[in-house]
Amino acid sequence: MRSPVPPAAGVRSAPATEAAGAGPPRPADTVYDVVGIGLGPFNLSLAALADGLPAVRAAFVDQAPAFSWHPGLLLDGTTLQVPFLADLVTLIDPTSRWSFLSYLRAHDRLFRFYFYERFHIPRREYDAYCRWVARGLPSTHFGIRAETVRWDTDAGLFRVALHRCGSALDGDAPPNATSTWSSRVISTRHLVLGLGSEPSVPIAFAGISPDRAFHSAHYRQRRAELAERPRITVVGSGQSGAEVVADLLRDTGPAGRHLTWITRTPAFAPMEYSKLGLEQFTPDYVRYFHGLAQQRKDTLVPAQWQLHRAIDTDTIAEIYDLLYERTIDGGDSAATLLPGVTVEAASQRGESSEITLACRHRDQDAPFTLTADAVVLATGYAARHPSLLDPIADLLELDDAGRFVIDDRYRVGTSTEVTGRIYVQNAELHTHGVGAPDLGLGAWRSAVILDDLTGGQAHRLPPPNAFTTFGAPQPTPPTQPTDTSTSTSTVSGTTTTAEAAGAVWPDPAVFDRAHP
Repeated sequence: MRSPVPPAAGVRSAPATEAAGAGPPRPADTVYDVVGIGLGPFNLSLAALADGLPAVRAAFVDQAPAFSWHPGLLLDGTTLQVPFLADLVTLIDPTSRWSFLSYLRAHDRLFRFYFYERFHIPRREYDAYCRWVARGLPSTHFGIRAETVRWDTDAGLFRVALHRCGSALDGDAPPNATSTWSSRVISTRHLVLGLGSEPSVPIAFAGISPDRAFHSAHYRQRRAELAERPRITVVGSGQSGAEVVADLLRDTGPAGRHLTWITRTPAFAPMEYSKLGLEQFTPDYVRYFHGLAQQRKDTLVPAQWQLHRAIDTDTIAEIYDLLYERTIDGGDSAATLLPGVTVEAASQRGESSEITLACRHRDQDAPFTLTADAVVLATGYAARHPSLLDPIADLLELDDAGRFVIDDRYRVGTSTEVTGRIYVQNAELHTHGVGAPDLGLGAWRSAVILDDLTGGQAHRLPPPNAFTTFGAPQPTPPTQPTDTSTSTSTVSGTTTTAEAAGAVWPDPAVFDRAHP
């Protein structure tokens, strides 16, 4: 068993004078312990939990001018599907200055929230909370695009080429004109990729004008374009699709408007939200899932669609109520709901003409066609394949399907010449299961990464906590007599408390200061 890594000697915390968003210092100034690329909620969580740790010098960059979380779906009345405790830090460090409750206190909203009496907060407020954290952290830098990543074998460092891609917003610009720059290369021992996902548009819609068909990720910005469209089709029945349908049902639109809602799933089904069912979003289940054979994982994930691609019961109820109210006194619902249907092709005679959808009912194997004046595609998101990794593509370990091989500490497999580590956030659905995009596991995953980076010197990770036993129960080991001669001292050469508890420590060279 490997010994725990001591706190990294000589690692400096970020200078107290480094202004929030000032931009990473020049290459000659420092070598980072970790650089995060992408600043969605997950890397923002990592930045927040790393803040103040003396053993970690970190910088996080994102090409966007400021933090923004799914702006196209920040509709009035929509809430998070997880409790507010699933903020950036609380489930690991509830005393953090970057908690949601700290945000409320900073904005004098604690009493208002107290009387609000809701466990699930408005999405717009979650976005505002994250923007507050992003502006306050000294390690987050917006308006900066990471263009390439290279591995310097001689130095044992990653070289990250950065480009300033515009003016940052919300106070994220450099503090003075003399600090402006256009391109530079920074060095880091380790990387964390938090590139998120991108809207997935089915191949059937590849030839359709974007003026007539667009992804639900852009719905809020483009909702006004639908005002005069008499026939609107929504494709997809996850939470996003349901929220779009509910919003369109609230708006009567032009006379004669008809709304069609299509989904491949067999029903417009509610999300699994029972207390024991939700234990599949615990670290216990993540560890269990990671230990399964990859073939079994690939079978399980699509079968678990009601855990992450269904609809919350309140939204289903609202849609039903809106349809019911439309039919009072003989009224027409002006809506068609079609579960179990696949859109096989879409065609359009001209950019301004109607769209014809070639559909098939899956159970009946019955083809039919629909026409629409506009289509909203609530068809989910797909993992990004960033070109910035192209220079090191040959050094990365991929599985038979071309996906990253990712270990239980969220490290991408690499060739032996790469001594630095590449961690991923929300790119591990195939290895860690449906909890990968879940906000409730974000802080825990960040803590696991920091634990690996610091040799267990960052945050205490929670022990197994689920009531459910995932997997076959392990036999209870026979009771051994206590050996009073065994020490739990941390003095070198004796068994540590962490070792006695079965902790697995990272490679002792993780903070090797022999490198420049």
